[in-house]
Amino acid sequence: MTRPAFLALAALLCATAALAEPRGTFRHAHNVGFGAQSSLDPASKGRVLQIIEKIQSRLVRPGRDGTPAPDLATRWYPNEDGTVWTFHIREGVRFHDGSTLDADDVVYSLARVIDPDYGSPARAAVKMIETVEAIGPHTVRMALSSTFADFPLQLMDPRLRIIPEGSGDTVDQTGIGTGPFRVEKFDPDGNTILTAYDAYWEGPPALERIEVIGVPDAQARLQAFLSGQLDMERGIAPVLRRALDKSLRYQLLEIPTGNWMGLVFRADYPPFDDARVRRALRMVVDREEMLALALDGGGVPACDTPVAPNDQYRLTMSCPPDPDRARELLAEAGYPDGIDVNIHVSSLDPSWPVLGVAFQEQAAAAGIRVTLDNAAADGYWSNVWMKKPAFATAWGARPADQVLNEAFHSSAKWNESQYHDPKFDRLLEAARAELDFDKRRALYHRAQRRLTENSGTLIPFHVTQLVVLSNRVTHFDPVQNDALRWHLVSVVD
Repeated sequence: MTRPAFLALAALLCATAALAEPRGTFRHAHNVGFGAQSSLDPASKGRVLQIIEKIQSRLVRPGRDGTPAPDLATRWYPNEDGTVWTFHIREGVRFHDGSTLDADDVVYSLARVIDPDYGSPARAAVKMIETVEAIGPHTVRMALSSTFADFPLQLMDPRLRIIPEGSGDTVDQTGIGTGPFRVEKFDPDGNTILTAYDAYWEGPPALERIEVIGVPDAQARLQAFLSGQLDMERGIAPVLRRALDKSLRYQLLEIPTGNWMGLVFRADYPPFDDARVRRALRMVVDREEMLALALDGGGVPACDTPVAPNDQYRLTMSCPPDPDRARELLAEAGYPDGIDVNIHVSSLDPSWPVLGVAFQEQAAAAGIRVTLDNAAADGYWSNVWMKKPAFATAWGARPADQVLNEAFHSSAKWNESQYHDPKFDRLLEAARAELDFDKRRALYHRAQRRLTENSGTLIPFHVTQLVVLSNRVTHFDPVQNDALRWHLVSVVD
């Protein structure tokens, strides 16, 4: 090869390499919902998932169809009765600190979560794990307390990230993981800066930098986006959908999800300690109307089941409003003149106040007099959620077994409504142990039916998430939050 030809080829190769290098900055906000407890420890109560999703990886992640797909685990299989599962760990993966991922890191990460003394909220998803051990440099075996045919679904939980062995005391600030971005600066109240991790096992990210900015108020986040300070805003108020969709300045994605919001009435506070009252509170609701008011129809009505519309175990039900029967139930419970209810909502989610007003108007038909208390967005999860007798809530998508156990089982740490029903608990336990799919589905259906009879949580619908992007953003797939491949997202200058 002549020298000029060689130089031309070298220049071409350099130019190609330069194009492949991470470039550009992507900016979005998070709501600082955990306030001072905000943390980069994925297993902690204050985990900031909007950051963690970019810096740490799981063993198993959701595929585009929602089923378990390989992440740090390449394959897995159970023994004959589904009580022991073996996972093969991906080789050649490095953490942000340069250390190499192996089975000991996986054992350490999961052992922290299942340790009851640590108090991780993610324990509810995997507390059936009795032992987790390395049986080779890249092989992990997990023994369960009983048969669980759907165990890999639990490991898709967005909080079950793998961190380096021994890093538990520092990961809350360092955020070290194996994800496509690493933490340059963590400031939950201000600007958290993430930079591309070139050694990411799926290849270098397209973005050079991501800034995740703490903005507690939903309206302020929207204004920051509209003024060009942010490239993305999730959870856009439905009333803005048509205006944003018509604008040539933005991209609007509508993403059906298993996310749900609702109103919680704690069963350990009167008058909600009577199942008849709890049922009356839910029977007054016209769910189609509430969906239209709160989300402009952007969702799927639910009859108080948290199981996602596309989940294989979802029970399809009908629950038309019946304020007359609700009045009868209140009278039977000793409240012939109705009841007074205070519900805490917040602008943390722009749909919550609308949800509260819709409930207030609908409940009046049954003699339920509702007062709405607007709580501060900053620290809502720490100061209001699970602390007041009645409050707004929101949950991200989870597989059926996980959400039913985590939100409603009597022993669940995050049983926000303090719902205690031994029959419901037994149905869930039987479902986990049933290897026949049709029989297992029937048990999950019976459990959901039980919730419609006596739970304390109004779940009127599942949410179609509205995500608005600036036109400079590309390769942002219309999938649920924790299924997005952040290393592929890019921006055009």
